[in-house]
Amino acid sequence: MTGQLDRALGAYYGLALGDALGMPTQMMSREEVVRVYGTVSGFEPALPDNPVSAGMPAGSVTDDTDQAVIVGRLIDEGDGRIDPLRFAGELLAWEAEMKAKGSFDLLGPSTKAALDAVARGVPPEEAGRYGSTNGAAMRVTPVGIAFPAAPTADFLDRVVESCQVTHDTTVGIGGAAAVAAAVSTGVAGGTLDEVVAAAVTAARAGAGRGHWIAGAGIASRIEWARALVRDLPDAAALDRIVDLVGTSVASQESVPAAFAVLTVAEGDPWRAALLAANLGGDSDTIGAIAGAVAGSVTGYAALPAEAVTTLRTVNDLELEPLVTRLLTLRNAVRGVEC
Repeated sequence: MTGQLDRALGAYYGLALGDALGMPTQMMSREEVVRVYGTVSGFEPALPDNPVSAGMPAGSVTDDTDQAVIVGRLIDEGDGRIDPLRFAGELLAWEAEMKAKGSFDLLGPSTKAALDAVARGVPPEEAGRYGSTNGAAMRVTPVGIAFPAAPTADFLDRVVESCQVTHDTTVGIGGAAAVAAAVSTGVAGGTLDEVVAAAVTAARAGAGRGHWIAGAGIASRIEWARALVRDLPDAAALDRIVDLVGTSVASQESVPAAFAVLTVAEGDPWRAALLAANLGGDSDTIGAIAGAVAGSVTGYAALPAEAVTTLRTVNDLELEPLVTRLLTLRNAVRGVEC
């Protein structure tokens, strides 16, 4: 396996890892997570009364992974471009499938509102003008795999395509740009410090795209959140993330929280995913982002083999063919032979 393929698979499977570990604790307070689980140290089934993941078995992924696979597939089938109307249709079809299964794991608030607008005939370039939550950031990893982070303007065009129909705002795009640039830099061989620097730079640039919406700057909050937890013990760091950074679906909380978790975990994907799971709140998305970024740096080989086997088995997840095709696209953009 080449280094590039190893890191790209690390990003995609790292996303799934963080998603599945955070699945049972989403929508729970940190205090409730501690009361129920003590410390989450591996895959757990969801409690029957969880409002989102009730009934899901241990190791199950959620909308974070499902939508990231949809984005990756559309990039591949569109030869690098995402058609917004087709994307809207794919997301609505995914939700219909979840409802048919009796799942409570449905579209997030910004995505649902935007797709309802598209269904009413609102143009795709206007449907996402109020989307400020983390739905675009949670699914953007394949953009980071498929495209180099430089030149920044071209890269942001690809990020915006993955955001526009649901999260076409300064905050939504800024959060997605941070994650995508971090993953892209990791796939290119970057260190943890380099991927964080790329995330901050892209978040600042991304905040200049889309419809303006009130909200703290993602770039500044990533830097601030990392400084808040540096050199703290795990439990104290998690408490500080909950108390000061926040763990809600808001992009300006969950995206910086994921980078704070990465700092505490020192870039280790398994540890980062577990820390996110112990936060509660939007733990699956925070874990998915942290796992994707960490996995892009350490590579697939650094993910626990038993955990990856669980992900594959429980979710019928096989990402290698898609990742290979996305890298073919990336290297074609760069004029490199695969």
